[in-house]
Amino acid sequence: MEFRAETRFLRVSPQKARLVLDLIKGRRVEDARNTLAFTKKRVAPHIGKLLQSALDNANFLATEKGIDVEIDNLYVKRAVANDGPRMKRIRPAPQGRAYRYQRRISHIELVLAERGKTNDAVSTAVGEEAAPAPAKAKRRAPAAKKAAGKKASAR
Repeated sequence: MEFRAETRFLRVSPQKARLVLDLIKGRRVEDARNTLAFTKKRVAPHIGKLLQSALDNANFLATEKGIDVEIDNLYVKRAVANDGPRMKRIRPAPQGRAYRYQRRISHIELVLAERGKTNDAVSTAVGEEAAPAPAKAKRRAPAAKKAAGKKASAR
């Protein structure tokens, strides 16, 4: 079971958000919360709120919908920062000119999943053995080049 939360139109560059998201990918929720609490990036509190929202979504489904979820086994399965629309701005430049620049906006998506559940694994039928993987073909080493013979000088 996956639990997701998403924030859209966050006024931070997706590249800067990915730096923080890479710190928490694959970690347990408690470890991710501790990491975000001590990360000195401006986007870290926003991602912390998003993580809390995904955790609340999991908690809601566990209590209200009757789905069996072990909150302690949750981990960050996927954390993605995508581009949002860019705001075009103009900065005054010397001699009456203007420089254009862009303010970047990001959409951040966080997905939590429960460890120990093997929903992704494909199970074989009872009494059926798994086929062995085909052996890789052996590669031959490239042939060494022959050294050119000495030329005799004409005298």
